[in-house]
Amino acid sequence: MKQFKLPDVGEGLTEAEIVSWKVKPGDTVKVNEIVVEIETAKSLVELPSPFAGVVTELLVPEGTTVDVGTPIITVDDGSGAPAGTPAAAPPRDDMAPAIPDESAVATPAEDQAVEPGLIGGPAPGGRTSVLVGYGPKTTTAARRPRKGAVPASASAATAQQAVQTSMMTTPTPVQEPTVEDVPEPAPVHTAAGPGSNGAAKVLAKPPVRKLAKDLGVDLATVTPSGDGGVVTRADVESAAAGGGAAAAPAYAPAPGQRETRIPVKGVRKMTAQAMVASAFTAPHVTEWVTIDVTRTMELVARLKKDRDFRDVKVSPLLLVAKALILAVQRNPDINAVWDEAAQEIVVKHYVNLGIAAATPRGLVVPNIKDADRMSLRELADALAALTATAREGRTQPADMSGGTMTITNVGVFGVDAGTPILNPGEAAILCFGQVRDMPWVVDGEIVVRKVTQLALSFDHRVADGQLGSMFLADIARVLEDPATALLW
Repeated sequence: MKQFKLPDVGEGLTEAEIVSWKVKPGDTVKVNEIVVEIETAKSLVELPSPFAGVVTELLVPEGTTVDVGTPIITVDDGSGAPAGTPAAAPPRDDMAPAIPDESAVATPAEDQAVEPGLIGGPAPGGRTSVLVGYGPKTTTAARRPRKGAVPASASAATAQQAVQTSMMTTPTPVQEPTVEDVPEPAPVHTAAGPGSNGAAKVLAKPPVRKLAKDLGVDLATVTPSGDGGVVTRADVESAAAGGGAAAAPAYAPAPGQRETRIPVKGVRKMTAQAMVASAFTAPHVTEWVTIDVTRTMELVARLKKDRDFRDVKVSPLLLVAKALILAVQRNPDINAVWDEAAQEIVVKHYVNLGIAAATPRGLVVPNIKDADRMSLRELADALAALTATAREGRTQPADMSGGTMTITNVGVFGVDAGTPILNPGEAAILCFGQVRDMPWVVDGEIVVRKVTQLALSFDHRVADGQLGSMFLADIARVLEDPATALLW
């Protein structure tokens, strides 16, 4: 028997929540096969099994938060077990185990006398030792069904299940009988939707149910589009965006309820701790600039029609990111971090560009590694991949570590700008506001132009007012006239 303990999948993480199990007792797993999805303080992570064998027990239920190092699943790998504990059955190539008659079923007392791991041969007391879970062969062997086939007899399968269950030394939950190599449908969990009073069942997989919970979507109100009436991820996202059935408000209060308590855990908990630490350790300074980005928006429109960019999303954020990278090259000292222990400023000669992303699980800041070495097209591809992964909640801890500078795009929410808090371990963060039509003076005349605001927060220990102002001004210059980039 092997116990898989919850590992530290990030940088010093101490706990994680079990979101959904991908296996159940009785399933056969291979090495590196995904067995569970967990939520850490940084992201959703799928854990592979380090063992091959048969799942005997899920030690932690879904929705439970456990410490790193806690055993979460037991796998029988057939390597032997303590006395009184059944060993895993070895794989059989051609034949399914014979189904003994009622007389072959061992009683609990007899079962404890069976020596695990032995097939045949005399044992103390004159008994013949057999492999636990099979019993003495009293009938002719039955050939295993071909892949995709249904077991020939439900009653035979039930008898086999009874034999295997009775010969275990400790009681375990009765599982549905399975046949090796016979594919089984993807697990679909059912649950009565809110307000259904248990009359109707909503079909949805655990990750979809978790997504619905995070988005505040009542699954009972969602019109399913999957095979067999299964609610899919797209159905939930559509409902949350108002494109499908009406979504219930998040944490909708019950009649007469005056307060709702929301547990702070996972990504939201880590974000809160990081922001408090950053706000009260680094002296923040924020500077603002309002700029005419008409030429940038015209360039965005041209890039969307360009054949080299037609299969990738081009947005103003792409050009803001490029402008920031160019400004870092002209002001390299802003791309640094304060080392409190060593009392040193560490200047980074690379740009790992973080993009703040709002997800159903909270704010995450994945970063694009070595963004300064990318072409504009490569940067566009990296932004698209980063955004898609973050929205799915699949950003890995490694993708959120090692950032050197961050952009937060509040313009997508219709906000002009703000005073962003530094991402821990970085010295600057740029806030990009909405682009809107505004009156602007051009050559002494008032015309309508595309205008936005930029706000730069920086660590005053690392950058003084001059460095911060020059850096922000250079970003503004490139966005006002993208042709400036050709001069640098």
